[in-house]
Parts: sequence; C-alpha cells; structure tokens
Amino acid sequence: MDIKTITVVGANGTMGANVSAIFASFGNARVYMVSRDIEKSKKAMVRAGKSVRADSIVRNLIPADYTMLPSCVAESDLVFESAAENLELKIQLHTEIGRSLREDAIACTGSSGLSITRLAECYPDNVRSHFFGVHLFNPPYQLTLCELTASPYSDMSLYASLKEYLSEKLHRTIAESKDLPAFLGNRIGFYVMNEALQYAVKYQDNGGIDYIDSLLGPFTGRTMAPLTTSDFVGLDVHKAIVDNIYENTNDYVHEKFVLPEFVKELIGEGKLGRKAGQGLYQLLRNDSGEKRLLVYDIKTKRYRDVIRYSFPFAMEMKSALRDGDYEHAFRTLIDNRSQEADICLRFLLRYIVYALYTAEHVGYDLRVADDVMATGFTWCPPFAMMEALGSVCDLGALMKQRLKPDILENVDIDHIISEQIKSKYDYRIYFKAK
Repeated sequence: MDIKTITVVGANGTMGANVSAIFASFGNARVYMVSRDIEKSKKAMVRAGKSVRADSIVRNLIPADYTMLPSCVAESDLVFESAAENLELKIQLHTEIGRSLREDAIACTGSSGLSITRLAECYPDNVRSHFFGVHLFNPPYQLTLCELTASPYSDMSLYASLKEYLSEKLHRTIAESKDLPAFLGNRIGFYVMNEALQYAVKYQDNGGIDYIDSLLGPFTGRTMAPLTTSDFVGLDVHKAIVDNIYENTNDYVHEKFVLPEFVKELIGEGKLGRKAGQGLYQLLRNDSGEKRLLVYDIKTKRYRDVIRYSFPFAMEMKSALRDGDYEHAFRTLIDNRSQEADICLRFLLRYIVYALYTAEHVGYDLRVADDVMATGFTWCPPFAMMEALGSVCDLGALMKQRLKPDILENVDIDHIISEQIKSKYDYRIYFKAK
C-alpha cells in the first residue's frame, strides 16, 4: 500500500496532532492537519514534532482549516478522522469527507468505540467499502496498539493491505476487533477504571480516590494507577466511553459502567483531568517551581494533599519485588487478609476474568487480550497475570473462593482457566516496586 498524502481531520486535538506525527515520521507521508482554525493547526504542528521527538517532521506537515477540507481529501490517499467522540459530529464529518474521497483512497476513524458500520453508511456506495476503524492509543509514540475494525461493507482485501501498512510501516501492534461498543481495549480498561471510581465512592471515608489508587499502583502490574489513568485520558473522554458501553451492551458487569455522580459534577465544572489542570487530581507549582499534588476529596468536595498511604501488604510486596522475589510478593497479596489486600486481589482477579470473557466475545483470538492491555495500557496482560498468580496457587480455586456469586454465576471459571495460553509478555516487567 503506497500512501504518500494523508489528511487528518481534528488535527489540533492531542490525539490528532500525535497521529499526524506518526503518519509523518514512520509513514514519511505529507500530512494535511485540518482543524477549524488554521492557527490551531500551526500550533498543533509544533506539538506533533515534539510528540515523536523529531522536529524535522514538521516539513511533512501542512496546516489547513475546514474550508480546505474538500481539496485536502481529494488529494489524499488516506483520510483519518480524529474529532471528538460524538456520533453526530462524526456523522457530519464523514458525510462531508465522503463527497470528496477518491475511489482509490481509504477513509478511517480513530473512534474509541462508536459504530464503524454506522459511520461507513455516511459514504457513497462506491467508496463505502473503503472505510475502517483505526483506533490508536495515546500517546501513540509510546503505545503501539492499534485496534483495526471492519464493517459489513468493508473490502477485506483492502483491509488486509491496510493492516500490513499499519503493522509494517507504522509499527503498530494490530488487534483485530469486532464492531462492538468500545472495541476490546477500552471495554476492558474502562471496566477496571470505572469500577475503581465506584470503589472510590464506596471507600470515601478511607480516603477515596488516592486510597484506591494506592491499592492498584505499579506494584500490582501497571505503569499508572487506574484513577490516575482516567485523569490522564480526560474525565469527559472517560464519560463518553463508559456511557457508550452502558447504553449499548448488557453483559454481567453492566452496572460497573455507571459513572459516579461526583465525576459528572467535576465534568460540569470543567475539571476534566490533567489537560484542564484539575480533575481527580490537581498539580500545583509555586513560584520556585516546586510541585504539590492534590486530590479531589469526594466527601468534602474539595482538593486536599495526596496521602502517602503505607499498607503493610503493599510494603511487603514492594520489598519482595525489589529483591526480585516475585513468588513472595504474590503470596503476600494472596495470604494477607486485610481489607486493602482483599480489594487489590479481587480487582486483579476480576480483571483477568473480564478480559478473557470480553476477548472471547469482542475479539477473534483470545491472545489479543494480552496485546491490547500490554501495548494499549501498559498493564500486565491477563494471561501473564494468570501466570504470575498461578505460580503460587491454584488460580481456579482462588477465583472461586474470592469472586462474588454474581461473577461465578455468569462466567465459567473452569473454562477461563482451561483457556490459559502461554503469554508472550513477561509479567516481571510490569510489577514495579513503586
């Protein structure tokens, strides 16, 4: 597939700028960066260069605004839409793109989970088969995951060529997903993050947000704790994703996608997370540049200093991880019967079960569950997590002992365990003594 010219629509957004950089650097393509304001496109060009640590790629970037969209599309081999996660907006944009798309060109959306089939129907019959879902994860320079999704209209030979381009030219880790809400990565990841938000409400008297994050930090197999991740993604984006899942799915964790009221209040106040300077957390700097991290207290509805919690089970786990004694770390987690260790362990077990349950329904190969979580979230992937915990216990028996009846009644744990596949990811690189 020879792609020389690309149009990115919504290029002034964080993801749009970063994707433009990937196309311009790895793909060595000329990229029209289209936004509503050409000055915003020019500023996005600078951010794009910095995102891949290569200012030289700016020569491949061309600023444009929406008045120029038809001519940009007509010249492009590929058009990538990266607008806000709003179905009505995307329908409007793809209808417009479809008017100018060449019959030999490709169009795609970076949507994190809206219907690819519905968006494909915005295109005329002669190019409808050229439309695909290409969901990259942010920041794409560090996270290589790309969820590739076809519609019933898709030309599958073109799909195969696009898959090769994304994999070989752009160096993406391809996860093929069915056209179902949130696809696979976000379906799993936002299940964990939204449940963590619900637990922050449940345990607000214990501290809430920073209490839960302290139980699910890097020592549990993830680079970033789940609520810190939500703040990084943006609370408005988080809401759009979980609302979409809740409205359009009905599996056994359906209620886990209900967004807590306090998050809706924060969004209404413009406290959207890191990009807004405040959300679940707030980072302050004084005149000397010294940083002070605050957290939103759900109970008082005010920001306060983050508490540096010291849980005995976590301290022992971290000490064992520093020594490279992974078995001792995992035994500590399983054998410690404190409230905090129990919350942590149950989160990890539910994560494994839902990841494999979802991969079976949304993906085409169970192994894809490992790829999406390792390369899209930098979390210890489920099969690797099974190896980690299974190295010190009978994992099936542990799940039946620790998981609640509502899960055991809806998921065949013996089937989940029997499907265990040797992970290509080493669990040891994910468990950090931080």
